[in-house]
This record gives sequence, C-alpha cells and structure tokens, in this order.
Amino acid sequence: MHIVIINGPNLNMLGIREPELYGIQTMEEYMEQLSADFADVDFDYCQSNHEGDLIDWLQQEGFSADGIIINAGGYSHTSVAIRDAIAAVTTPVVEVHITDIYNREPFRRVSLLTDVCACSIVGKGMDGYRQAVEYLLKQ
Repeated sequence: MHIVIINGPNLNMLGIREPELYGIQTMEEYMEQLSADFADVDFDYCQSNHEGDLIDWLQQEGFSADGIIINAGGYSHTSVAIRDAIAAVTTPVVEVHITDIYNREPFRRVSLLTDVCACSIVGKGMDGYRQAVEYLLKQ
C-alpha cells in the first residue's frame, strides 16, 4: 500500500514550535516510527509552507496513491483551493489535526476540508497520523 502524507505550513517546526501544543517530536522522528510500525506500507512524506505545493502534490498523487493523509495546518481554515483539489481526486484523503481545533481560537474551529475528506482525525496529537493510516488500511 502506498500512502502519501502531506503537511502544510509551520509543520516543519514540529518539535520546536509550541511544544505544549504540538509535543517535542519532529515529523522526521515520527515518520521513522510510523514506517517501523507499518513496514508493509510505502510512505511518501512532503511538507511545504506554500499552498500551491500542497495542491500540486494532491493532484499528482490523488489518482495513484492508495491513500493521502493531509494536515494542511492553517490552510485548513482558509483554502478553498486545497478543498477543491481534495474534492477533485479519487484517492481517499484523511484530514489530521494534531491539536483539537474545536477547542482553540474561534477562527480555527472550522475546517474547509472536512466535508471533502473520507475521515477527519482531530486532537489526537501525533498519534492522529497512525490512526489515519489504520483507517486507510481498512478501506
């Protein structure tokens, strides 16, 4: 199975940025753990602070990968373009938010992506990515 994990803006700062919210583990460290836990899964990981890159990856992988996991960061709350890219692809997309967006600032409580994603995992910390993989494996 081929799963692509796409992370958006500021998620390159995991392990450094607001550790009280996001923890101290980097995404690179977590990807090593995830790859070990799911040895039969071929993972690709990409991160960008640029909206167009996220859209390009969704379009590139969205018809061939077995699943996509996206944490679009702040773009989850603002990007109609990312929403439209998810809606256009045939690969199932799982939305992940490390923190509980429903108990944060009011502007974070609405995700434009949720209704076009197969599943949304919110507030489970880094474990949300593992839960997303497990969801995709059951599809």
